[in-house]
Order: sequence, then structure tokens, then C-alpha cells
Amino acid sequence: MESSRRNPIGDVAAAGSLRRVHLVLTGLLALRFCGWASGSAEPRGWISTIPSGGCRRKKIDVTRKRKTKEVEEMVTRTVDLRSDTVTKPTEAMRAAMASADVDDDVLSRDPTAQWFEEEVARIMGKEAAVFVPSGTMGNLISVLVHCEVRGSEVILGDNSHIHIYENGGISTIGGVHPRTVKNNPDGTMDIDRIEAAIRHPDGELYYPTTRLICLENTHANCGGRCISAEYTDKVGELAQKHGLKLHIDGARIFNASAALGVPVHRLIQAADSASVCLSKGLGAPVGSVIVGTKDFITKARRLRKTLGGGMRQIGVLCAAAYVALKDNVVKLEDDHRKAKIFADGLKEIKQLSVDASSVETNMVFFNINESSMISSMSLCEALEKFGVLAMPASSTSVRVVIHYQISESDVHYALTSIKQAIQEILAIGTTK
Repeated sequence: MESSRRNPIGDVAAAGSLRRVHLVLTGLLALRFCGWASGSAEPRGWISTIPSGGCRRKKIDVTRKRKTKEVEEMVTRTVDLRSDTVTKPTEAMRAAMASADVDDDVLSRDPTAQWFEEEVARIMGKEAAVFVPSGTMGNLISVLVHCEVRGSEVILGDNSHIHIYENGGISTIGGVHPRTVKNNPDGTMDIDRIEAAIRHPDGELYYPTTRLICLENTHANCGGRCISAEYTDKVGELAQKHGLKLHIDGARIFNASAALGVPVHRLIQAADSASVCLSKGLGAPVGSVIVGTKDFITKARRLRKTLGGGMRQIGVLCAAAYVALKDNVVKLEDDHRKAKIFADGLKEIKQLSVDASSVETNMVFFNINESSMISSMSLCEALEKFGVLAMPASSTSVRVVIHYQISESDVHYALTSIKQAIQEILAIGTTK
């Protein structure tokens, strides 16, 4: 259903142009009044730098060239592959934030937030949506809404983000018990194992009550693998059969949509709720969105306030997120292409191994061969000297994540840097 609200974000492109003009004028004014940098022999101020003769002009030109050379030498190339959460807001995002129409969202009066939530709900095929500060809060709220009774149980993957990386919040805050099922290498769980994990009502005197199943798409710890709509449908049918709810941690669901060529609303069609992170593959500076039925979102909004996630003029953040949604979804396929180039390049480095066929989206995990005697930590530390940032995934593996601010040239530079870093580490080891 089309949203009836007017887009309050305005003409972002025009605002971006105005911002660029403003930056240029600001720069000119800085030159006008500040003159040369501190420490320069040249007098400060605009009038005093006007040359009185040819010799003075020559001296100024030499000083300018020297300063330019010093700046160029200070600048080093940085290729940040730690995560897709490290992207910087674009000029269009900053302009949208500056011009956003805002009000108090805790009082349900922020027009930009309301419009954006309706737009996300429409795109994802659900009745309603609510903006939250983070994906962790989005998943926590979703689990707690579905598991309102303390002592409830959720079935989820043993390698899932909710189970491993979200501080055990569903248990410590919500009193919800996790029952894990082994994740397959592709991020799925066997349907029969899920069903076997559902508690039988006859055992309610002894066991928690199963109320929810959680899936993750894409599955981060399984290398950014995509979960198909058909598989999700089967899990949804199982949930309905046993009177359970289905939640999807869709932090990178738009990456899955791009890789599978399936609309995002189809991927979560069988789910009762889903969360989507705006600050990962989409590149927004802050935030996630939960989607579900109107009743679900009403309860989620209340829990958001309970957890301290109620914010005031969040239209500023929603405006940037809308630009990310509008501009960056179309770039995801190219991120995946560059990730495959990266994986293929890693295969040429004999000290490393990678399953290039498992690279489906923007994440690449590679292993360091045990015979090389190189740890993932030492490799990442050595890469920093080249301006390449990556994260150890274990003592013998490294994770890199491609995003839209990484160019193909950056990919090739990172591959070259990895080769050089390995040779330096091996050389140091040989001399010891």
C-alpha cells in the first residue's frame, strides 16, 4: 500500500549542492582571513600576502608547493575492511539530515520518522515498522514481544548473531531461554532438528515453553550466506503447525535480496517479524528498523522506551537512512562482485585458503594455513602498516567485509598488501 504521507526529507540532491557551495565559500573565507598555516614564515592575513613584486610571488609559490608536498606525504591510503558498519555518511546524507523536518518521536510527532517507518514497512511487506538505535536492540525487542512470559524458550542457530554477539540480552533482560540447533555451513538449520527442539506440552512441568524460532539472513558467521525464501517458508509452516512465531534477524537482508534476485518482502513473507540494519550494507550512519503487524509494533514501541531506545528528533537519523535506502541498495550487487574478486585473489596466496564458492554476498572469511606459523592477529597488525584494516575471526582466520566505499582498486591494493605483509612476517620469523 502506498504511503499517504508527504516525503518530509525534501530535495536531497539540491540540498547537497547547496552544502557543497557552502563548503567552498567557507574554504575561501578561511584562506581570506587565516593566510598561511601556523609556523610559516609568511605573514598572516589576506592583505599582507598580496605580493609587492616578482620575488615575493616566487617565495609564496615555493612555500605553497612545500606545504602541498608535506600534506601529500602525510596522507596514507586506508582500506577499511573491518565491517560494512564503518562507512562515512555521504554529502547527500548530511544534507538530508540538516534539512529534515523533525519533532519529538517519543510523542509520536516526528514527521520524517513516521514517513520513513511507513516506507520501510511498505518495502518489506509488513503492516508497520519502528526505528530503533541498533540491530541488537531490534532483535531483543522482537524476542521479548513474542516471548512475553518469562521462562519462554526461543529456538535459534548455535552460530547465530543473537546467540553469540548480543550479550545474552534475551536471557539477562527478558528471562528467555535459548535452545540452540546446529547451523549448517550455509546458515540454515535442519528442519527436523528444529522440530525435535520444540518442547512437548506434556513436559511443561520440567521444561521452558517454546514460543519462537529465529533465523538469520544473511548469516554472518557462516560467511554472509543467503537463506532462500523457500527454506524460510518451510520454517514458517513448521512454526504455524506448532503455534510458534518466526522472527528473522535480517541485518543484511537487502544483501540477500540482491544476491538471490528475490524482493526483500518475499524473503520475510513467512515471518511474523523481522529486523533490518540500516548501518551495515546500506551504509546509513545509525539505526535499524523492526517490521511486523500493527499490534506487534505497538508493543515493540513500548519496549523500545523501556530499554532506553526512545529518542526525540530521530527524523535527523531517518533522513540519512532514507538516502541510504534510496541510493545504496542498487550498489549491493557490485559489493558482492568485489567480494568475489577478493576471494579469487586470496586463492593465489599459498599461505592462505578460502572457499570462493561460499562467497555469496559482501563477506569473505579466509584461513591461514597452519604450516605458515602466522596468526590472524599478527597478520591484521602487519596490514595496519599498509593502511588495510581487517578483523581476526579466530586465531587462524580473518574476516573482511566489502562495502560501497571500497573500490575495486582498494580490493587489489588490499590483496597486494596481504602478500607483502605475509612476506614481512615470514622474514622476521626467519631472522629470529
